[in-house]
Order: sequence, then structure tokens, then C-alpha cells
Amino acid sequence: MIKKFRALWVEKTEDSFSVSVKELGLSDLPEGDVTIRVAYSSVNYKDGLACIPNGKIVRSYPFIPGIDLAGTVVDSKDSRFKEGDQVVITGYELGVAHFGGFSEYARVPADWVVPLPKGLSLKEAMAIGTAGFTAALSVQRLEDNGLNPERGPVIVTGATGGVGSTAVAMLAGLGYHVAASTGKASEHEYLHTLGAKEILGREEVTDTSRPLQKERWAGAVDPVGGKTLAYLLSTTKYGGSVAVSGLTGGTDLATTVFPFILRGVNLLGIDSVYCPMDVRLKLWERLASDLKPANLLDQIGYEISLEELPDTVGKILKGEVRGRTVVRLEA
Repeated sequence: MIKKFRALWVEKTEDSFSVSVKELGLSDLPEGDVTIRVAYSSVNYKDGLACIPNGKIVRSYPFIPGIDLAGTVVDSKDSRFKEGDQVVITGYELGVAHFGGFSEYARVPADWVVPLPKGLSLKEAMAIGTAGFTAALSVQRLEDNGLNPERGPVIVTGATGGVGSTAVAMLAGLGYHVAASTGKASEHEYLHTLGAKEILGREEVTDTSRPLQKERWAGAVDPVGGKTLAYLLSTTKYGGSVAVSGLTGGTDLATTVFPFILRGVNLLGIDSVYCPMDVRLKLWERLASDLKPANLLDQIGYEISLEELPDTVGKILKGEVRGRTVVRLEA
């Protein structure tokens, strides 16, 4: 019988804001079909926002953040899942409007639950998490729009972050010539280890002096946005595509129609939160096979404890976290 468990507890009132590890009981969890003993979660940019008073992510307090979790079913009211099943959840309302994965136990709607595919451990699934799933969705959408290794180099921006690191490794594993963009000169060796063939500095991918520049990229994975996205559109080859999933470089986009009407460039919006379940299931199967980074736990993911989490969520907002941070919740 489960009496108490630990979770990251965020409280906010008119006068105070706090983030701490707290003991809770199952009765503190929200309603849901499936109760899960969480083994691992992971840290994403949204989780950092959920742990600051003006993050504008959490809809009501008190709250448990964590937009990812992987664990084992301990109770299910839905016939699709049974006790002992290993499962993964990313996206939907988890960690935003519904208590999330920074907790030793979670209770969620059955429609959010993905069976852990063969070929992935629970820890590996969280080294992928929302960021890696977003990278995989970006790669899938680029390929659906005609990208293949023969068409030329693919650039990944924000390459040391969660989406960027996993995208570099995935594309390299598929045989693409990968260019990686980063503002961190100290991380070039890391990116080469992931499979990047060339490295571009941040200043090289924010040149927006001309609406059309020399054609360079067959495709692009962009979790940055802003001036970087404008640069990518102006340098993408005829018929190429840019998959954009983030805004760390800003929300504004100053561009022209020229890349679209003169080069047939495609701008692909990537949303992993409400990705349809049929697509989600297929992508997780790919993430357990051809899209699984060869160095997922060796180079991309590193593990922290629940107690180390409050410090780490602050670092991700400052761009001080490399790759993927996996939160261990099982004993």
C-alpha cells in the first residue's frame, strides 16, 4: 500500500512563490484512468518556465511540473493498460494543467499513454522525452516533404540544446551531412561526437542582410526562431524545408515572400504537444529503431536526482544545460 511519495511542489500566492520537494499521498493526485509509478522524467524548457513565478505556463497552483514521464502502471481503469505495463507520456496537458512527471507517482488520462516500444528502456525514453520527440517529428516532417541525404546538407540550430542535440544525432545516424549551429565555442567537440560534420557560430546564422542569400541547406531543424529562422529561409535550397519548433531566439519573424515564391521553400510548424496518437505511436517506434541516437545515454543524456531538480530547472532557462537532463525518481 502506497502511503507517501515525493514530488516537486510549486506554490504561488499573491505574496510568495516556492519550489520544493514535498511528501504527498495518492489522494493528492488528480483524477485519471491510469496510475503510474514514475521511474524517470526529464527537464525541458517549459519545465523551467513552470518553476518561476512569471513563467505563464502553469494554470493553477499548487502544482507538480514535468511535461514528461516514463514508468510502470500500478493501476488502470482502462482495458488498454494493465498493472506492470511500461509506458511513456509526453505532451498533452501534463506538467501544464495536469500534475506532471516530477513525482514518484502520477495519475493521467489513458488517452495520453504510449506503451514503451521494444528497443527502449524507461531511462532512454526520458533521455529522448519531449525534446527528442520534437526532433523526431521535425525529421519526419522534413522527410515527408522530400528530404533525403542525397539532397545535400541539413542544418540544426541551437544544436547543444535538447531538440538540437537529439536532432544532430538522429540525422547523422540516418546518413545526412549535418551542420550544427551553436553560440558555445566550448561545445564543438561535443557536436562532432554527435555526428556533426561542420559547426557554425551563432553570428553566422543570424545574418538577415538580404532576403535571399546563397542556397546552402536542403533542410533545417530550428528550435530557435527569430533572426535565425529568417536566415534559414533565405539560405534554404530550392524546394527545401525548414522545421521550426521553438522561440529561444525570439517570436518575431522578419522575412519576405521571396524564399517561398522564388525557391519553393516550405516552412513546417512542429507541435509535439497535441501530435495525433497514430503519428505519435509510429514516431516512438522509430525512436526505438532508426531514429534512436547511438550515444543517447553516453553523450546526450545525464542523470540527476529529484533533490537536484530545483537548481537544474533554473539553468535550462539560462541556456546552461547541454543535451538532455534525466530525472531519476525510482529508488
